[in-house]
Amino acid sequence: MSRRALTLIVAGFLTLTLAVGGAMLPVPYVVLSPGPTENTLGDVKGKPVINVQGRQTYPTSGMLSLVTVAYQGGPGNRIGLLTALRGWFDSTIAVVPEETIFPKERSVQEVEEQNTAEMAGSQDTATAAALNQLKLPVEDVVKVSTVDKGTPADGKLLPGDMIVAVDGTPTADPDAVVAAVQKHKPGEKIVFTVEGRSAKTDVTVVSAAAKDGKAVVGVRMGMSYKFPFKVDFSVGDVGGPSAGLMFSLGIYDKLTPGALTGGKAIAGTGTMRPDGQVGPIGGIEQKMVGARKAGATIFLTPELNCAAALAAVPDGLRLVKVKNLDGAIKALDALRTGSGTVPACS
Repeated sequence: MSRRALTLIVAGFLTLTLAVGGAMLPVPYVVLSPGPTENTLGDVKGKPVINVQGRQTYPTSGMLSLVTVAYQGGPGNRIGLLTALRGWFDSTIAVVPEETIFPKERSVQEVEEQNTAEMAGSQDTATAAALNQLKLPVEDVVKVSTVDKGTPADGKLLPGDMIVAVDGTPTADPDAVVAAVQKHKPGEKIVFTVEGRSAKTDVTVVSAAAKDGKAVVGVRMGMSYKFPFKVDFSVGDVGGPSAGLMFSLGIYDKLTPGALTGGKAIAGTGTMRPDGQVGPIGGIEQKMVGARKAGATIFLTPELNCAAALAAVPDGLRLVKVKNLDGAIKALDALRTGSGTVPACS
């Protein structure tokens, strides 16, 4: 073999090696792709996505599907350059800087815990919105969201506990709970009256000292709601707040006679406030693709997401503009009956 041929072979081998190595090189980006959908009127692994207990429900049909975005990459599990390049050339996929999903000041675990907490919060808010729409009573309460490990409350107060009183005094909001705790000196006993378990329970916790010397017990709280009956959710490994609209519609459909969908395959997205207002979400492009792949023909779209949705709507998917829960229900009534206005993204 001539020296020239050998040089070309070696150079080609080195080029190929560098190309392969470069393609596998980890890059600080995250790939967002269409995730799974779940019919809020159906089951997940044999369990109803929405299970109402203590209130009459009605049979229904069709699909009211929540939609998700799957992600690949992140700190400790970065994607390769080739994966990122493929994503940039695929219109159904978004490639975003890692910090968009995982801010530098927060760990992956903290981000995932926040997503889980947002999902739980969206379920409570969606229930409140549906019951408010039906003129059923909803009571504001203080709920324990997390309990810090190794603190006095660890193993005593539980996530999901509703704190209705401290030392016998009713508590209207988290600030009232904090004020009641800080009336004590570190090391003193504090009695929390909680609901949300099998029965109302008094839980005694011995406080500890915070860095500023004030009494603390180690719980994080937020406002939630007390309902006249129980609504449970089973959605598997899904996080974030964007399923609120579809949860509210699913609850409303189960609590009212007839099928809200008219048997149609409907999907949608949107955050939900207790007053029924629908808010915008992220990943609308990927969520629409996932909905269409799952067979949906109608997509309930938050008003503020309409522009982005119109620019990427898949063939065969009709966009219905939604501002609030009442408007979504009226739009579905119009689709089912053929009478009335169906707001469209424009």
